[in-house]
Amino acid sequence: MLKRFVPGSVLVAVAAIAGLLRLRGTQPIDDATFKGFYDQSGPAPEIPQIVFHLGHSLVGPDMPEMLKQLAGDAHDYSSQIGWGTPLRAHWDPNETINGFELHNIPHEFKGAKEALSSGRYNTLVLTEMVEIRAAIKYFESAKYLHKWIQLGRRANPEMRIFLYETWHQLDDPEGWLNRIDTDLDRYWEQGILRRALSFEDTPSPVYIIPAGQVMARFVREIERRGGVGPIAGRGDLFTDEIHLNDYGTYLVALTHYAVLYQTSPLGLRHTLTKSDGSFAADPGPESALLMQETVWDVVKNYRPSGLGLS
Repeated sequence: MLKRFVPGSVLVAVAAIAGLLRLRGTQPIDDATFKGFYDQSGPAPEIPQIVFHLGHSLVGPDMPEMLKQLAGDAHDYSSQIGWGTPLRAHWDPNETINGFELHNIPHEFKGAKEALSSGRYNTLVLTEMVEIRAAIKYFESAKYLHKWIQLGRRANPEMRIFLYETWHQLDDPEGWLNRIDTDLDRYWEQGILRRALSFEDTPSPVYIIPAGQVMARFVREIERRGGVGPIAGRGDLFTDEIHLNDYGTYLVALTHYAVLYQTSPLGLRHTLTKSDGSFAADPGPESALLMQETVWDVVKNYRPSGLGLS
């Protein structure tokens, strides 16, 4: 048998090129493979969740604190957040995290890389900046999601990882509800998550927290009814064109609870405090119940949440 000798340096170069091409690849994993990740429900947590939140002002300091109160005293969390911060800026020490001093409250903040490398956290929740198109085009969203996934799972192979879907401005020229309806598939799934998973040799599921979908469903129902409790329309969930007030924050915290704990939020309390210890505005029992019902209906029928039952 004729043996061919291939110098080790050539093999190393070929491997390096192959790895580089994979990281530069633009093709998301195919639809069947992606859907196959969610054929079965994700693993329900059997131990208290120690969560690291990575993101920006649509995470904010209050939502993780409300989530902790919904989940109970055993739940704990830390965070690193900015203002309009892409995943790349959190990763790259040469990038500026705008709003860092404003949004990172000392008792919540932990440096993301050091915290995740510790292995202490069993849950990572991260999100990408919006405008989501700009994030994908200019800030390599899929590549940096892949990096955060790798970092978390190297330190804790059992870590559950979640991508938090958000929304755009209420005055978006394409229509706020239309953007939510169309962006989930084309950007959050295909543009970011499915591409990030294609970088992995043996990808594992990353679940999606469909907060944008919940927001849209709730707004449609509220506006169809002409208002429920203190909430008459979409504007009553926000402080401006994009940032949540206490009612909106409660709705998103419920969504996180349902996905992270794979448990219905029906019956959860609706009088909560904020990260500074002050009382959050109470949506009241009627609005709170509608929020809880909406969250559970959306989450349990969306397979990538890890709870898909349809």
